[in-house]
Amino acid sequence: MSVFKLLCCLLLTYQLSEGIKTKGSRAVVTEQGRVPLVNQPYVSSTAFRLFLEGEDTCTLDPLQLHTLPSCGFNGSNPLIIITHGWSVDGKRESWILSLATALKKTLIDVNVVVTDWLSLAHQHYPTAVQNTRTVGKDIARLLQSLKEQYQYPVRKVHLIGYSLGAHISGFAGSFLQGPEKIGRITGLDPAGPLFEGMSPTDRLSPDDAEFVDAIHTFTHERMGLSVGIKQAVAHYDFYPNGGDFQPGCNLHNIYEHITEYGLFGFEQTVKCAHERSVHLFIDSLLNKDKQSMAYRCGDSKAFDKGLCLDCRRNRCNTLGYYIKKVPMSRSKMLFLKTRPRMPYKLHHYQFRIQFINQMEQIEPFLTISLNGTKEESGNHGISFTENISGNKTYTFLITQDRDLGDLMMLKLRWEDPALWKNVWNKVQTIIPWGSRRRKPRLTVGKISVKTGETQARTYFCAMMNDGQEVEVSQDKVFVRCDEDKPRQRRRKHN
Repeated sequence: MSVFKLLCCLLLTYQLSEGIKTKGSRAVVTEQGRVPLVNQPYVSSTAFRLFLEGEDTCTLDPLQLHTLPSCGFNGSNPLIIITHGWSVDGKRESWILSLATALKKTLIDVNVVVTDWLSLAHQHYPTAVQNTRTVGKDIARLLQSLKEQYQYPVRKVHLIGYSLGAHISGFAGSFLQGPEKIGRITGLDPAGPLFEGMSPTDRLSPDDAEFVDAIHTFTHERMGLSVGIKQAVAHYDFYPNGGDFQPGCNLHNIYEHITEYGLFGFEQTVKCAHERSVHLFIDSLLNKDKQSMAYRCGDSKAFDKGLCLDCRRNRCNTLGYYIKKVPMSRSKMLFLKTRPRMPYKLHHYQFRIQFINQMEQIEPFLTISLNGTKEESGNHGISFTENISGNKTYTFLITQDRDLGDLMMLKLRWEDPALWKNVWNKVQTIIPWGSRRRKPRLTVGKISVKTGETQARTYFCAMMNDGQEVEVSQDKVFVRCDEDKPRQRRRKHN
């Protein structure tokens, strides 16, 4: 990741040398609140192009909107404006065409406009950051003109911004005149440097539209900086795979990227995690039958433990275009796991197991597999980071790339650790009748699995009438049962 480290060093250097100036210029605007749009001739620094038939050659001039019909703009359709981020090479990135095409192909009756601010984006990063307010004002001017000349309601507008483009979209919403707000803003991995920790008026925030959602995919910190912003900036903030990095984006995937992208494979590896936010959004459009569900949680560690798989009171939501738009008074952080490639959807299962006896000397490793009416899960390893305590329930997160259907059977195996093997061999050597002594056993209480996508919880009981004890290296089969049966079996055992 030497290129990424070099990028971070450059960003850090500019932050120290020019960040104070940048923040100072923003402070003036912050004190003034919303900057009024004066009624005087205005020359836009940004180009807006309507996307039609696989290309965006028809330029929209905010001062000559009478040309809109000739470009194919339909005033009865929603308007989506795509805004790119900082440009290293001054060239338009390929994802813009992919996203615009996916929107038109899926939604059909929609106006798609691409914001071109490459001349302002192809600058040193702090300079590009300063230019974001100018571009935000240009978008606000365009929407203001549509409202005045065509009575086009801004609540039908959806701004989609990537990296710096996310904050530009937020500024556009704050610069807009009148009480009516933009309908929706989607931030795709909003930029972190010079925005992290800033006040809501100096970055994308929930106040910038009626509904704001954000997808964070590259918040991994290096040298005090992260490419994407870590803090919550929307009504719903999604953190796929914890938000800090994404599967399939490591350096060992460079050969795969070179095969797919040719000479640009290395560049793709460097920006892979940051751009994943865009492809997750595209995935939600192209794979409507495979929508990724995310769940509200305090942090990624709690989510990885399987503690957060609840959908009550809007605690879960769909990532991407088809999100359930429920504005909240406070930002909600949602987490999910994804595959390394499209379609990204994974099915989430919460595995809960209770042990009755206490194992003080061992942290067991279990292997479980699930059988459903549609698929089988294969084996999943479950490792404990603490000694097992009696009458305590442990929770784990299991993911599958396919829907298992209604869960019917669970197979549990206590793997043979070297520690137990050595202890048992010594017992058999020292005590001749040791082979007749009972092997170490785990006594299982209640077992249940909750399916995140359906919220259904399934309880499991031992298949045979030999109790719920599991020996080392033994396959123990549990079958679906009523909720109260595990309790009855446990009382009988006790």
